[in-house]
Order: sequence, then C-alpha cells, then structure tokens
Amino acid sequence: MTVTYVLFVIGFVILILGANWLVNGSISLGLRANLSPLVIGLTVVAFGTSLPELVINVFASLKGSSDLAIGNVMGSNIMNIFLILGISSLIMPLYVERISIYRDIPVGLFATLFFGLIANGYFMGYSLTINRFDGIMLLALFGIYLWFTLKKGKPLEIDMDLEKQEPASWGKTLLLIFAGLAGLYFGGEWVSEGALEVAKVLGISETAVGLTIVAAATSLPELVTAIVAAMKNKIEIVMGNVLGSNIINILVVLGISAVINPLIYQPSLNVELGMVIAANLALVALIYLGKGLRLTRFEGALLIVIYIVFIGFSLQYN
Repeated sequence: MTVTYVLFVIGFVILILGANWLVNGSISLGLRANLSPLVIGLTVVAFGTSLPELVINVFASLKGSSDLAIGNVMGSNIMNIFLILGISSLIMPLYVERISIYRDIPVGLFATLFFGLIANGYFMGYSLTINRFDGIMLLALFGIYLWFTLKKGKPLEIDMDLEKQEPASWGKTLLLIFAGLAGLYFGGEWVSEGALEVAKVLGISETAVGLTIVAAATSLPELVTAIVAAMKNKIEIVMGNVLGSNIINILVVLGISAVINPLIYQPSLNVELGMVIAANLALVALIYLGKGLRLTRFEGALLIVIYIVFIGFSLQYN
C-alpha cells in the first residue's frame, strides 16, 4: 500500500518531466528535419502541455476506468479556466485577443457541448457510451479546427522563440525522446494505479479523484506556463495556452481515449459537464461585461473562489 502511494507521487513528477523531455527532444528533432517553427509550434509545443492528461487517459482507458478518464479531462478544463486564468490575472490583468473571442472560445464551448450530446446519447441514438466512432468524430473535429487555424486564422500563441533556437546534438536529442517516452510510460502507469487505490482507500469515486488530484497534477504544465508568461507580461500566451489546452483535452485526449476503449458515461457527470460549460460562458461574460476585453485582478480572484467551491463540492458529492 505504502509503495503504491510513493509511486503515485513519484509518478506525477516523472510524468511531467517526461512530457518536458519529449517536447524538447521533439523540437530538436523537428529543427534538425528543417520543419518550420509554425509547424513545430502547432504540433509538438501545443500538444506538450496536454501530454500528461493524454497519457493518464490512455492508461485509464486500457484499464476500463472511464470515470477517471472523463473526470481527468473535466477537472483539467475547469482548473484551466477558473484557477489558472484566475492566478494569472492576479499577477497581471489579462487582455484577450479578438481571435480568441471569435475562434478559440466558441470552439472550446462547441467541443464541450458536442461531447455532452454524444455522452448523453443524443447523437444517432447511442447509449450513454462514448464509443470508437464518437472518438473518431472528436478527432476529426480537431483536424478541422487545426486546418482552419493553419489556413484562415492566427495560430495559438506559443511561448518559444523557435526561429532562434538551435537543435541539440543527435545524441542528446535521442536521449531526450527516449527518456521522455519512458517517463510518460512509467509515470502514467504509476499515477493511474495510484489514483484507483486512493479512490478505494478514501472511499470516494474515481471521478472525484480525476476531477481533483489527477486533474490538478496533470494541469501543472499549463499552470507553470501561464504563471511564467504572466510574469514576463506575455499575456497573449496565457489565454492561448489555456484555450488551446481545453480544446485538445476534449477533442484529442477524450477522442483517443474512446478509440482505445469506449468510455462509459455516468449521468452524474453532467454536473461537472455543466461546470465546464459554465466556465466557458463565465469567461465570455467577464470579458464582455467587465472592463473591456480583459480579465482584471478582481475577476481573477472571483474565478479562484469559484474553483475552491467546486473542489469542495466535488469531494463531498462524488
């Protein structure tokens, strides 16, 4: 039992380190392959902060832990908007670019609503299961969004000056990639096993563990990126990072999870689903009803309070 808990904690550390190593190694490989910084940014870097969620969900799906997989994504998206944007706007008020309002926020809301319809059996008369076909549809929607971003709009902001970055040596590049893959594998395995054990010992559901402990840990890359960007006054990075991560979590992470193993959806999760929808709507309301196209420190504090209340509710009722 003690070993499981130790590995649970160590797993989070290795998981996040592994994601960072894999991203750095992949960037170096992309630069050596003469890929453009735009392509590298939209693929490797944009997916980097969502790698922990993806790996946890892959292991959860393989073990048939649908509640953990869905709870992880729901919790991460709620944390991204309420806590990460809240903390970032406390450091520095966040100005929101119009491209985020007209494209990324609506896409994030649409993706959440579409997932809700699928999960609740309103699409093609299916039961409360996100099956492989549903997963393929989610991935296809992300493909459309990515194509539209590349062809028609401004890409998500990436906090890396790839044009000036020099690739690492071949030895270091390969070492980073293999070390990253190993870290993601072992970290994901230990965290998923530990999460199930924690749920049993504490007498709470897998959903509650996914919504709180696992979601908080897997969202650490987004939190660190947002805080560093806010402190550097690169506020456009913060919003792009959060909105992009939320879109990837719904369309890619849940899509891949469902393709690996159909996810059984519990109707009780509609409370958390409603919270994700409310988070998106609250973001729009604060931006438009507040002081212009930005999030103030007061609004950031309000978002943090809402998140704390949500965590208390999740632990009590799940």
